[in-house]
Amino acid sequence: MLYPAVTDLEKVTNSRYALVILTAKRARQLAEASEANDVPMNVKPVKQAILDIAGGKVKCKKNAAEE
Repeated sequence: MLYPAVTDLEKVTNSRYALVILTAKRARQLAEASEANDVPMNVKPVKQAILDIAGGKVKCKKNAAEE
């Protein structure tokens, strides 16, 4: 079984599409920061992004149109 489960991650966002976009943006941030600081990542950026989302370190902003 994969951790964290997709169903648990979907609670953070309102759709799978938003979850994918949030994960990609966070992974890009992590990869760029790692490269800029010349610090190798022990965990792949996407895996770390998923763990950050599951841990509550990253939140999904809602658009005014969604409210």
